[in-house]
Amino acid sequence: MSKYKAVIFDLDGVITDTAHYHYLAWKRLADAVGASFDEEFNEQLKGVDRMGSLELILARAPRGFSEEEKLALADAKNRHYQELIATMTPGDLLPGALDALDAVRAAGLKTGLASVSKNAFTVLDRLGIRERFDTVVDAATIRNSKPHPEIFLTAAVQLGLEPQDCLGVEDAVAGVASIKDAGMVAVGVGRPEVLTRADHVIPSLSAFRLEDY
Repeated sequence: MSKYKAVIFDLDGVITDTAHYHYLAWKRLADAVGASFDEEFNEQLKGVDRMGSLELILARAPRGFSEEEKLALADAKNRHYQELIATMTPGDLLPGALDALDAVRAAGLKTGLASVSKNAFTVLDRLGIRERFDTVVDAATIRNSKPHPEIFLTAAVQLGLEPQDCLGVEDAVAGVASIKDAGMVAVGVGRPEVLTRADHVIPSLSAFRLEDY
């Protein structure tokens, strides 16, 4: 028997690699405004919402931008991103993702999704896994983005559970901080030297074992 009653997963970089599509869309925008952008800088955008990411990129541009221009740029980035994710299939699930979801449900636990993406439902539908989640909290549901704990706390409330009854799974520093500040145990997906606040770190969901936590 697990000591938890639910597992709440992040989407980007945990369930599927939409992070790559975000990178391509942000890179095109950065090139258009003359801002330097590479994969190393892209790491800073993980777990950050769209407008927050845009501000980080525009800070590297040679000129300032009005609020109207920022909104137009954000919309253009999102349109490009949506074009990219429209090509996704269940084959884009990361290794171990489906097995991890099924193992959680087989153990009698609830499953939640906590994603700052405004396209989370579209991605879940493309992957064919929306029905595997008891609740989905996305950017349209919350006021404060990660690392604020609101998104994980909201997921717990929607699942009818206390935070300490939930295990959170994240690949980003901001996401792990969100889990920890929500009062949950955090499983980091990635490198221990990066996800230093995580209680446990695994390289991918292929190594996810409920009994280990």
